[in-house]
Amino acid sequence: MKEVDRQRVHDTNDEGLRRLTHEHLKVFAKFTSASCTTCELLAPPFARHADDEEFSSILFLRLNADENPVAKKIMQEKVAPFFVSYCQGQLLECDMLTTEQQVLAMLQRLREFQPQTA
Repeated sequence: MKEVDRQRVHDTNDEGLRRLTHEHLKVFAKFTSASCTTCELLAPPFARHADDEEFSSILFLRLNADENPVAKKIMQEKVAPFFVSYCQGQLLECDMLTTEQQVLAMLQRLREFQPQTA
């Protein structure tokens, strides 16, 4: 049996985001802000989905957009919570999501996405 040392939601920064999106096939990132009430409300379902076997092939990341200029730039004029999905290092989808249903829908699209093969 493969030993897995997995904290399912990894806190990272801009550099970690860049590196991890290229090291892992599929990545789902949540950009948060300290003053974001919705971020706090979505934290438990985000962690629950990260622990869900259905999404075990996806790496879950969390970044504080206030402390990471690249994350803040990706968000442009939007506010946290902002979610981004990546496959093979390429951004697939990004949007400000405010409900667990929206987060789950984006996650399911990422899980079902078939990457290009050479």
